[in-house]
Amino acid sequence: MKVELFDFDLPEDRIALHPASPRDSAKMLVVGADGALSDRIVTDLGELLKAGDVLVVNDTRVIPAELSGLRHRGDTVARVSFNLHKRIDGNHWLAFARPAKRLAVGDRVIFGATSDVCMLDELSATVTAIEAGQATLAFDFSDAFLDEAIKARGAMPLPPYIGSKRDLEERDKTDYQTVYARHDGAVAAPTAGLHFTPELIETLENKGVLIERVTLHVGAGTFLPMKAGDTEDHVMHAEWGTVSAQTVEHIKAAKAAGGRVIAVGTTSLRLLESAARRTGELEPFEGETDIFITPGFQFRVVDMLMTNFHLPRSTLFMLVSAFSGLETMHGAYKHAIDSHYRFYSYGDSSLLFRADP
Repeated sequence: MKVELFDFDLPEDRIALHPASPRDSAKMLVVGADGALSDRIVTDLGELLKAGDVLVVNDTRVIPAELSGLRHRGDTVARVSFNLHKRIDGNHWLAFARPAKRLAVGDRVIFGATSDVCMLDELSATVTAIEAGQATLAFDFSDAFLDEAIKARGAMPLPPYIGSKRDLEERDKTDYQTVYARHDGAVAAPTAGLHFTPELIETLENKGVLIERVTLHVGAGTFLPMKAGDTEDHVMHAEWGTVSAQTVEHIKAAKAAGGRVIAVGTTSLRLLESAARRTGELEPFEGETDIFITPGFQFRVVDMLMTNFHLPRSTLFMLVSAFSGLETMHGAYKHAIDSHYRFYSYGDSSLLFRADP
């Protein structure tokens, strides 16, 4: 499909720079299976969901993947920054480099200086490869020692749509993390989940809604603009995820009893549908997925999707158009823009019903 089909005009002031406070006070646009629109707020989930439904959340935890440092090459030094986006092994990471033209294979990069990590004064890495703006970094630390060193020196990787408009703030350390985050590994937040509070989760559980956890470590590829003119020419970045056998059992039992599966975020949806892609039935899953969902995709698992508002021409707007219909989503987004909903990572929410086949 032509990427231009997924374009729309988004005023720049609609991109939220801070989240709603409290989190669950954000607006939520409900889009029915027939395209009907209803303006609600996130706390209305307690009314919209019913006992026996399954809410599937992504419990990945964002690591402070923005690293700045000094590149050393002989006697010359230059300032560079990186956004880690994929771990290769214990001490190797792929990273988007800025500016990549300042780097060459063999360069040494030193990130900060402190004395509280591994009893050493610095976190250092060697550039082992460069390709298309990406660098492969071989760190001197590895495994858990490297994880702690990155946490000590890195910053939260806010999307460029926010980071280009304001400086990183101390509150971003908690604002850009879900309340149920558990497993380190994401370099971007599963932002639909940022709307949940402990109180809202308790309300849903008391109503009989089952909360199930999956893990998909979101990569920085989610920020990359689509350069292809046709969806067939776009290549998705792979991300690692897991769906446990217990979660599969619970979801299957709930669906058999008439319950609905509500994915919190496109990451949860992509992982669940990846776990069902091989046989058509939901199965335990562990590994990488590069699933790319566009109109025409046959959904096997998810009945409803809670998600933020996405950018024009993005793979995420393509996904929601596949779920609820392209014409329906263009209408919903026009309503959201006209009604001053806030877009993207810190923005408002939507609750989409899967379109009738």
